[in-house]
Amino acid sequence: MDGKAVVAGNICLDITPMIPGTGYTEIGQLLKPGKLVQVGGIELHTGGAVANTGLAMKFFGADVELMGKIGDDGFGTIVQKKLEEYGAESGMIVVSGAATSYTIVLSPSGIDRIFLHDPGASDTFTSEDIRWDRLSGVTLFHFGYPTVMRKMYEDEGRELCGIFSRVKSMGIATSLDMAGVDPDSEAGRADWNSILKNVLGDVDFFLPSIEELTFMLDRKVIDPDLSGISIEDDVKPLADRLLEMGAKVVLIKCGAAGIYYRTAAAGALAELADRLGLDLREWAGKEGFERSYKAQKIVSATGAGDTCIAAFLAAVMDHRPLVECLMLATAAGASCVEAYDALSGLLSFEAMEEKIRGGWQKNS
Repeated sequence: MDGKAVVAGNICLDITPMIPGTGYTEIGQLLKPGKLVQVGGIELHTGGAVANTGLAMKFFGADVELMGKIGDDGFGTIVQKKLEEYGAESGMIVVSGAATSYTIVLSPSGIDRIFLHDPGASDTFTSEDIRWDRLSGVTLFHFGYPTVMRKMYEDEGRELCGIFSRVKSMGIATSLDMAGVDPDSEAGRADWNSILKNVLGDVDFFLPSIEELTFMLDRKVIDPDLSGISIEDDVKPLADRLLEMGAKVVLIKCGAAGIYYRTAAAGALAELADRLGLDLREWAGKEGFERSYKAQKIVSATGAGDTCIAAFLAAVMDHRPLVECLMLATAAGASCVEAYDALSGLLSFEAMEEKIRGGWQKNS
């Protein structure tokens, strides 16, 4: 796999109580005021785009450096030690007296996840926290979760736009991913339509979920099960707007169903294809929906979107055709959900391709 990638943005500690199967289908049936819910231990893992996407890209064979911001508290110590297991701790900025971002992940069997998130030190991340000297010779720069990083969405995304403009001027391919937005938070009140208009001209790969995108562009909150969502009427028009804003390759994650994809025409995509060694004929002017693969078991969807992106970007760095990048992306997402954390369920590209050749079924 050629080149080097940098993955920057939000990093946190994921705290996941092991909630046994209950038979409930709604979170309100499980979590009621005054009720005791017995759980079976706890899982502690690194989370956020920096850890989930960055470490998954390393797993898939890419040369990756991580850049994030944590505190010198107990959670920060745990994050550092876990990153050391992968030899990926050197890019972390440790801020004295700051709190490390954490997420409490409630993921009961049969019920969609709920996240209780504290941005912590990620809220203060700015362009000055990018190790610009380490971007020399980098092929791909991926930034994740500006929606939970205050400095990234303040002033209509001035800091975020500055980062992408500078990276783009260095001749590096760029990628951007989002996280969910709490409508009642400061981030929920930000003008995401303007932020996207300001930044997407410098973004090559834009990889949001349909829930994130619908809120950011139209301020609509949709059901997690995506009931009533139409590819033709709802998803495709959003992709049209993103391409008009300047994005070159758009992937819209549609939950367990799969990924809608749309790429710019040859004229707009030629420079990117040349930079990454991609066959323009296989990438330009493409549109479709890549259905996800069936998981053998579903333990938790935590990190599934991030690892899906990681497989896609690693495959891009491996100069693969778009169809193969999408195939590996959906296969990685299906593998991820078989474990509580983002990484334990992953399979290598070779193992996923072998499963696919063996008749791995897709969801209808």
